[in-house]
Amino acid sequence: MTRYSVDPERHELIATWGTGEGDLATRIAVLPAGTDTAALMRLARALTHLSEAAWRTYTHPASAAASQEPNSEGWRRAEERKAFDEVPGAVTRPHLPQDGMLDVEYSPLVESAHRAGRALHTLGNADLTDAVLTEVGTDLTAVENAELGDLTGRARQAVLLSREGASPVQVAAADRLLQQDPFGPAALFTEIDPTAAAVAAAHWLAAAAEVAAAASGHSATTVLLEADNIEALPHETPTLVLQLLEDGTSPYDAVTGLVRHALHIADGLLPDPAGLREQLEDIDDDLAQHTGPDTDPEDTGLRLTPLDPKRPAPDLLEDLLAGIRGCWLLHEEYDEHDDDEDWDDEHAEARQARSHGNFAQLVRETAAANHDRLI
Repeated sequence: MTRYSVDPERHELIATWGTGEGDLATRIAVLPAGTDTAALMRLARALTHLSEAAWRTYTHPASAAASQEPNSEGWRRAEERKAFDEVPGAVTRPHLPQDGMLDVEYSPLVESAHRAGRALHTLGNADLTDAVLTEVGTDLTAVENAELGDLTGRARQAVLLSREGASPVQVAAADRLLQQDPFGPAALFTEIDPTAAAVAAAHWLAAAAEVAAAASGHSATTVLLEADNIEALPHETPTLVLQLLEDGTSPYDAVTGLVRHALHIADGLLPDPAGLREQLEDIDDDLAQHTGPDTDPEDTGLRLTPLDPKRPAPDLLEDLLAGIRGCWLLHEEYDEHDDDEDWDDEHAEARQARSHGNFAQLVRETAAANHDRLI
Protein backbone atom coordinates (compact mmCIF):
# COMPACT_ATOMS: atom_id res chain seq x y z
CA MET A 1 0.00 0.00 0.00
CA THR A 2 0.98 3.65 -0.28
CA ARG A 3 1.89 5.36 2.98
CA TYR A 4 1.42 9.06 3.58
CA SER A 5 3.39 11.29 5.92
CA VAL A 6 3.98 14.91 6.82
CA ASP A 7 7.22 16.87 6.80
CA PRO A 8 6.53 19.40 9.59
CA GLU A 9 9.56 21.55 8.73
CA ARG A 10 8.70 22.00 5.05
CA HIS A 11 4.91 21.69 5.53
CA GLU A 12 4.70 18.96 2.89
CA LEU A 13 2.36 16.03 2.41
CA ILE A 14 4.36 13.07 1.04
CA ALA A 15 3.45 9.66 -0.40
CA THR A 16 5.83 6.68 -0.32
CA TRP A 17 5.57 3.10 -1.64
CA GLY A 18 7.80 0.07 -2.07
CA THR A 19 8.99 -1.39 -5.37
CA GLY A 20 10.91 -4.53 -4.49
CA GLU A 21 14.18 -2.65 -4.99
CA GLY A 22 13.55 0.11 -2.47
CA ASP A 23 10.98 2.77 -1.67
CA LEU A 24 9.94 5.68 -3.83
CA ALA A 25 8.40 8.96 -2.69
CA THR A 26 6.55 11.89 -4.21
CA ARG A 27 5.48 15.25 -2.85
CA ILE A 28 1.74 15.73 -3.07
CA ALA A 29 1.45 19.30 -1.83
CA VAL A 30 3.28 22.09 -0.04
CA LEU A 31 1.20 23.92 2.56
CA PRO A 32 1.60 27.46 3.89
CA ALA A 33 3.52 27.99 7.12
CA GLY A 34 1.15 27.83 10.05
CA THR A 35 -0.98 25.05 8.56
CA ASP A 36 -2.63 22.89 11.23
CA THR A 37 -0.12 20.04 11.50
CA ALA A 38 -2.51 17.86 13.51
CA ALA A 39 -5.18 18.12 10.79
CA LEU A 40 -2.55 17.39 8.14
CA MET A 41 -1.47 14.28 10.07
CA ARG A 42 -5.09 13.13 10.30
CA LEU A 43 -5.29 13.55 6.53
CA ALA A 44 -2.12 11.47 6.06
CA ARG A 45 -3.45 8.72 8.33
CA ALA A 46 -6.80 8.61 6.53
CA LEU A 47 -5.10 8.42 3.12
CA THR A 48 -2.90 5.57 4.33
CA HIS A 49 -5.97 3.67 5.53
CA LEU A 50 -7.69 4.41 2.21
CA SER A 51 -4.77 2.97 0.26
CA GLU A 52 -4.63 -0.07 2.55
CA ALA A 53 -8.34 -0.73 1.95
CA ALA A 54 -7.96 -0.24 -1.81
CA TRP A 55 -5.00 -2.62 -2.08
CA ARG A 56 -6.83 -5.20 0.02
CA THR A 57 -9.34 -5.51 -2.83
CA TYR A 58 -6.33 -6.56 -4.94
CA THR A 59 -4.83 -9.05 -2.45
CA HIS A 60 -8.28 -10.43 -1.53
CA PRO A 61 -10.25 -10.45 -4.82
CA ALA A 62 -13.88 -11.49 -4.81
CA SER A 63 -13.09 -14.20 -7.36
CA ALA A 64 -10.95 -16.03 -4.77
CA ALA A 65 -13.76 -16.33 -2.22
CA ALA A 66 -15.74 -19.55 -1.92
CA SER A 67 -19.13 -17.92 -2.48
CA GLN A 68 -20.56 -14.85 -4.18
CA GLU A 69 -23.98 -15.17 -2.53
CA PRO A 70 -25.46 -12.04 -0.87
CA ASN A 71 -23.77 -11.22 2.45
CA SER A 72 -21.03 -13.81 1.81
CA GLU A 73 -17.35 -12.94 1.96
CA GLY A 74 -17.14 -12.89 -1.84
CA TRP A 75 -20.14 -10.57 -2.05
CA ARG A 76 -18.61 -8.18 0.51
CA ARG A 77 -15.32 -8.13 -1.41
CA ALA A 78 -17.13 -7.35 -4.65
CA GLU A 79 -19.07 -4.53 -3.00
CA GLU A 80 -15.86 -3.04 -1.61
CA ARG A 81 -14.28 -3.14 -5.08
CA LYS A 82 -17.33 -1.39 -6.56
CA ALA A 83 -16.92 1.35 -3.95
CA PHE A 84 -13.92 2.79 -5.84
CA ASP A 85 -16.43 5.00 -7.69
CA GLU A 86 -17.63 6.51 -4.41
CA VAL A 87 -14.22 7.66 -3.22
CA PRO A 88 -13.92 11.03 -5.04
CA GLY A 89 -17.34 12.16 -3.82
CA ALA A 90 -16.53 11.14 -0.26
CA VAL A 91 -13.29 13.12 -0.35
CA THR A 92 -14.95 16.30 -1.64
CA ARG A 93 -18.30 15.97 0.17
CA PRO A 94 -17.56 14.09 3.40
CA HIS A 95 -20.01 13.26 6.15
CA LEU A 96 -19.78 16.05 8.73
CA PRO A 97 -21.10 16.02 12.31
CA GLN A 98 -24.72 17.16 12.61
CA ASP A 99 -26.46 17.61 15.95
CA GLY A 100 -23.68 15.70 17.62
CA MET A 101 -24.09 12.72 15.29
CA LEU A 102 -21.86 11.42 12.50
CA ASP A 103 -22.71 8.90 9.77
CA VAL A 104 -20.13 6.13 9.49
CA GLU A 105 -19.84 3.97 6.37
CA TYR A 106 -19.67 0.18 6.51
CA SER A 107 -17.04 0.18 3.77
CA PRO A 108 -13.50 0.70 5.16
CA LEU A 109 -12.54 2.22 1.80
CA VAL A 110 -15.37 4.76 1.70
CA GLU A 111 -15.11 5.59 5.40
CA SER A 112 -11.40 6.33 4.98
CA ALA A 113 -12.27 8.64 2.09
CA HIS A 114 -14.79 10.48 4.30
CA ARG A 115 -12.16 10.84 7.04
CA ALA A 116 -9.72 12.29 4.51
CA GLY A 117 -12.48 14.63 3.35
CA ARG A 118 -13.16 15.80 6.91
CA ALA A 119 -9.47 16.55 7.40
CA LEU A 120 -9.47 18.52 4.15
CA HIS A 121 -12.59 20.37 5.30
CA THR A 122 -10.75 21.40 8.46
CA LEU A 123 -7.70 22.53 6.51
CA GLY A 124 -9.85 24.53 4.05
CA ASN A 125 -7.28 24.61 1.25
CA ALA A 126 -8.75 24.17 -2.24
CA ASP A 127 -5.37 23.50 -3.87
CA LEU A 128 -4.67 20.76 -1.32
CA THR A 129 -8.06 19.17 -2.00
CA ASP A 130 -7.34 19.12 -5.73
CA ALA A 131 -3.91 17.60 -5.12
CA VAL A 132 -5.35 14.91 -2.84
CA LEU A 133 -8.03 14.02 -5.39
CA THR A 134 -5.35 13.58 -8.03
CA GLU A 135 -3.26 11.49 -5.66
CA VAL A 136 -6.18 9.25 -4.67
CA GLY A 137 -6.98 8.73 -8.35
CA THR A 138 -3.37 7.72 -8.98
CA ASP A 139 -3.45 5.13 -6.21
CA LEU A 140 -6.79 3.63 -7.24
CA THR A 141 -5.65 3.45 -10.87
CA ALA A 142 -2.54 1.60 -9.69
CA VAL A 143 -4.76 -1.04 -8.08
CA GLU A 144 -6.78 -1.36 -11.29
CA ASN A 145 -3.60 -1.70 -13.36
CA ALA A 146 -2.23 -4.38 -11.02
CA GLU A 147 -5.47 -6.34 -11.42
CA LEU A 148 -4.83 -6.36 -15.17
CA GLY A 149 -1.27 -7.58 -14.68
CA ASP A 150 0.34 -4.21 -15.47
CA LEU A 151 2.86 -3.59 -12.67
CA THR A 152 4.35 -0.38 -14.01
CA GLY A 153 4.38 2.96 -12.22
CA ARG A 154 2.66 3.05 -8.84
CA ALA A 155 1.29 -0.46 -9.44
CA ARG A 156 4.80 -1.82 -9.03
CA GLN A 157 4.23 -2.02 -5.28
CA ALA A 158 2.19 -5.17 -5.99
CA VAL A 159 5.50 -7.09 -6.16
CA LEU A 160 5.60 -6.84 -2.35
CA LEU A 161 2.06 -8.11 -1.77
CA SER A 162 0.57 -11.56 -1.37
CA ARG A 163 -2.56 -12.15 -3.43
CA GLU A 164 -5.11 -14.93 -3.22
CA GLY A 165 -5.32 -15.04 -7.01
CA ALA A 166 -2.87 -14.63 -9.89
CA SER A 167 -3.12 -12.71 -13.14
CA PRO A 168 -2.60 -14.92 -16.23
CA VAL A 169 -0.59 -12.05 -17.71
CA GLN A 170 1.76 -12.10 -14.74
CA VAL A 171 2.03 -15.91 -14.71
CA ALA A 172 3.01 -15.83 -18.39
CA ALA A 173 5.59 -13.10 -17.73
CA ALA A 174 7.09 -15.14 -14.88
CA ASP A 175 7.20 -18.22 -17.11
CA ARG A 176 9.17 -16.28 -19.73
CA LEU A 177 11.68 -15.14 -17.10
CA LEU A 178 12.16 -18.73 -15.90
CA GLN A 179 12.69 -19.87 -19.48
CA GLN A 180 15.62 -17.46 -19.57
CA ASP A 181 16.94 -18.64 -16.21
CA PRO A 182 15.30 -21.70 -14.61
CA PHE A 183 17.08 -20.94 -11.33
CA GLY A 184 15.07 -17.72 -11.01
CA PRO A 185 16.31 -14.29 -12.16
CA ALA A 186 16.14 -11.29 -9.83
CA ALA A 187 13.40 -9.78 -12.00
CA LEU A 188 10.95 -12.32 -10.54
CA PHE A 189 11.10 -10.34 -7.31
CA THR A 190 11.09 -6.84 -8.79
CA GLU A 191 8.75 -7.04 -11.78
CA ILE A 192 6.25 -9.84 -11.05
CA ASP A 193 3.44 -10.30 -8.56
CA PRO A 194 4.88 -12.93 -6.16
CA THR A 195 1.81 -15.20 -6.23
CA ALA A 196 1.91 -15.30 -10.04
CA ALA A 197 5.68 -15.83 -9.95
CA ALA A 198 5.19 -18.71 -7.51
CA VAL A 199 2.61 -20.33 -9.82
CA ALA A 200 5.15 -20.36 -12.64
CA ALA A 201 7.94 -21.43 -10.27
CA ALA A 202 5.85 -24.41 -9.10
CA HIS A 203 5.63 -25.58 -12.71
CA TRP A 204 9.37 -25.19 -13.18
CA LEU A 205 10.11 -26.90 -9.85
CA ALA A 206 8.10 -29.90 -11.02
CA ALA A 207 10.20 -30.01 -14.19
CA ALA A 208 13.43 -29.71 -12.18
CA ALA A 209 12.27 -32.50 -9.87
CA GLU A 210 11.60 -34.78 -12.85
CA VAL A 211 15.11 -34.15 -14.17
CA ALA A 212 16.67 -34.80 -10.75
CA ALA A 213 14.55 -37.93 -10.28
CA ALA A 214 15.65 -39.35 -13.64
CA ALA A 215 19.31 -38.82 -12.75
CA SER A 216 19.18 -40.05 -9.14
CA GLY A 217 16.59 -42.81 -9.21
CA HIS A 218 14.59 -41.18 -6.42
CA SER A 219 10.97 -40.18 -6.86
CA ALA A 220 10.16 -36.61 -7.84
CA THR A 221 8.52 -35.97 -4.47
CA THR A 222 11.56 -37.09 -2.46
CA VAL A 223 14.39 -35.48 -4.42
CA LEU A 224 14.47 -32.43 -2.17
CA LEU A 225 14.74 -34.56 0.96
CA GLU A 226 17.80 -36.17 -0.64
CA ALA A 227 19.18 -32.80 -1.72
CA ASP A 228 18.90 -31.57 1.85
CA ASN A 229 21.53 -34.16 2.75
CA ILE A 230 23.93 -32.43 0.36
CA GLU A 231 23.21 -28.84 1.37
CA ALA A 232 20.71 -27.52 3.90
CA LEU A 233 17.68 -26.03 2.14
CA PRO A 234 14.05 -25.23 2.97
CA HIS A 235 12.68 -28.47 1.54
CA GLU A 236 9.38 -28.82 3.41
CA THR A 237 7.24 -26.35 1.46
CA PRO A 238 8.52 -27.16 -2.06
CA THR A 239 8.12 -30.86 -1.26
CA LEU A 240 4.52 -30.19 -0.23
CA VAL A 241 3.95 -28.40 -3.56
CA LEU A 242 5.46 -31.34 -5.47
CA GLN A 243 3.14 -33.71 -3.62
CA LEU A 244 0.13 -31.57 -4.47
CA LEU A 245 1.11 -31.51 -8.15
CA GLU A 246 1.62 -35.28 -8.18
CA ASP A 247 -1.89 -35.67 -6.75
CA GLY A 248 -3.27 -33.75 -9.72
CA THR A 249 -3.52 -30.24 -8.28
CA SER A 250 -2.61 -27.52 -10.79
CA PRO A 251 0.27 -25.13 -10.02
CA TYR A 252 -2.29 -22.32 -9.82
CA ASP A 253 -4.48 -24.09 -7.27
CA ALA A 254 -1.53 -25.39 -5.25
CA VAL A 255 0.06 -21.96 -4.89
CA THR A 256 -3.06 -19.86 -4.43
CA GLY A 257 -4.42 -22.39 -1.94
CA LEU A 258 -1.29 -22.14 0.23
CA VAL A 259 -1.19 -18.35 -0.01
CA ARG A 260 -4.91 -18.01 0.76
CA HIS A 261 -4.56 -20.32 3.77
CA ALA A 262 -1.69 -18.20 5.16
CA LEU A 263 -3.54 -14.93 4.53
CA HIS A 264 -6.57 -16.21 6.41
CA ILE A 265 -4.36 -17.11 9.36
CA ALA A 266 -2.79 -13.64 9.22
CA ASP A 267 -6.33 -12.24 9.39
CA GLY A 268 -6.95 -14.22 12.58
CA LEU A 269 -9.12 -16.87 10.91
CA LEU A 270 -8.95 -20.66 11.21
CA PRO A 271 -9.35 -21.75 7.59
CA ASP A 272 -9.13 -25.52 8.05
CA PRO A 273 -10.40 -26.73 11.46
CA ALA A 274 -10.56 -30.34 10.30
CA GLY A 275 -6.97 -30.23 9.06
CA LEU A 276 -5.81 -28.72 12.35
CA ARG A 277 -7.62 -31.47 14.25
CA GLU A 278 -5.78 -34.09 12.20
CA GLN A 279 -2.46 -32.38 12.91
CA LEU A 280 -3.19 -32.37 16.61
CA GLU A 281 -4.19 -36.03 16.56
CA ASP A 282 -1.03 -36.99 14.68
CA ILE A 283 1.27 -35.37 17.23
CA ASP A 284 -0.90 -35.79 20.32
CA ASP A 285 1.49 -38.24 21.99
CA ASP A 286 4.53 -36.08 21.25
CA LEU A 287 2.76 -33.01 22.60
CA ALA A 288 1.89 -34.79 25.83
CA GLN A 289 5.44 -36.01 26.26
CA HIS A 290 7.43 -32.96 25.23
CA THR A 291 5.32 -29.91 26.01
CA GLY A 292 4.38 -28.04 29.12
CA PRO A 293 3.65 -24.51 30.34
CA ASP A 294 7.22 -23.39 29.65
CA THR A 295 7.59 -24.99 26.22
CA ASP A 296 8.69 -22.77 23.38
CA PRO A 297 5.95 -22.97 20.67
CA GLU A 298 8.68 -23.30 18.03
CA ASP A 299 9.73 -26.60 19.63
CA THR A 300 6.38 -28.35 19.17
CA GLY A 301 6.76 -28.81 15.42
CA LEU A 302 3.18 -27.66 14.87
CA ARG A 303 2.66 -24.81 12.42
CA LEU A 304 -0.65 -23.35 11.33
CA THR A 305 0.85 -22.59 7.92
CA PRO A 306 4.13 -23.60 6.24
CA LEU A 307 4.51 -20.02 4.99
CA ASP A 308 5.38 -16.76 6.69
CA PRO A 309 1.88 -15.29 7.27
CA LYS A 310 3.30 -11.74 7.05
CA ARG A 311 4.59 -12.34 3.49
CA PRO A 312 3.35 -15.73 2.32
CA ALA A 313 3.70 -15.31 -1.46
CA PRO A 314 7.29 -13.98 -1.45
CA ASP A 315 8.19 -16.64 1.12
CA LEU A 316 6.71 -19.38 -1.08
CA LEU A 317 8.49 -18.05 -4.16
CA GLU A 318 11.83 -18.07 -2.34
CA ASP A 319 11.30 -21.66 -1.19
CA LEU A 320 10.28 -22.88 -4.65
CA LEU A 321 13.39 -21.36 -6.22
CA ALA A 322 15.50 -22.90 -3.46
CA GLY A 323 13.84 -26.19 -4.39
CA ILE A 324 14.95 -25.80 -8.01
CA ARG A 325 18.50 -25.27 -6.80
CA GLY A 326 18.14 -28.34 -4.60
CA CYS A 327 17.15 -30.38 -7.64
CA TRP A 328 20.30 -29.21 -9.39
CA LEU A 329 22.42 -30.20 -6.37
CA LEU A 330 21.07 -33.75 -6.51
CA HIS A 331 21.40 -33.92 -10.30
CA GLU A 332 24.98 -32.68 -10.06
CA GLU A 333 25.74 -35.30 -7.41
CA TYR A 334 24.73 -38.10 -9.80
CA ASP A 335 26.00 -36.47 -12.99
CA GLU A 336 29.01 -38.20 -14.46
CA HIS A 337 32.17 -36.10 -14.41
CA ASP A 338 35.89 -36.53 -14.05
CA ASP A 339 37.42 -36.71 -10.60
CA ASP A 340 37.99 -33.05 -9.73
CA GLU A 341 39.95 -33.58 -6.52
CA ASP A 342 43.07 -32.01 -8.01
CA TRP A 343 41.32 -29.34 -10.08
CA ASP A 344 42.05 -25.74 -9.32
CA ASP A 345 39.29 -23.22 -8.60
CA GLU A 346 39.07 -22.06 -12.20
CA HIS A 347 38.44 -25.58 -13.52
CA ALA A 348 35.97 -26.31 -10.72
CA GLU A 349 34.00 -23.15 -11.52
CA ALA A 350 33.98 -24.00 -15.21
CA ARG A 351 32.66 -27.51 -14.49
CA GLN A 352 29.96 -26.10 -12.21
CA ALA A 353 28.93 -23.63 -14.90
CA ARG A 354 28.61 -26.49 -17.40
CA SER A 355 26.58 -28.47 -14.88
CA HIS A 356 24.29 -25.46 -14.33
CA GLY A 357 23.85 -25.02 -18.06
CA ASN A 358 23.19 -28.70 -18.79
CA PHE A 359 20.67 -28.96 -15.97
CA ALA A 360 18.93 -25.74 -17.02
CA GLN A 361 18.53 -27.01 -20.57
CA LEU A 362 17.08 -30.33 -19.40
CA VAL A 363 14.63 -28.44 -17.19
CA ARG A 364 13.62 -26.17 -20.09
CA GLU A 365 12.88 -29.22 -22.25
CA THR A 366 10.87 -30.90 -19.49
CA ALA A 367 8.94 -27.72 -18.68
CA ALA A 368 8.11 -27.22 -22.36
CA ALA A 369 6.91 -30.81 -22.71
CA ASN A 370 4.51 -30.28 -19.78
CA HIS A 371 3.51 -26.68 -20.47
CA ASP A 372 -0.17 -27.58 -20.43
CA ARG A 373 0.26 -28.11 -16.68
CA LEU A 374 0.89 -24.39 -16.26
CA ILE A 375 -1.97 -23.32 -18.52
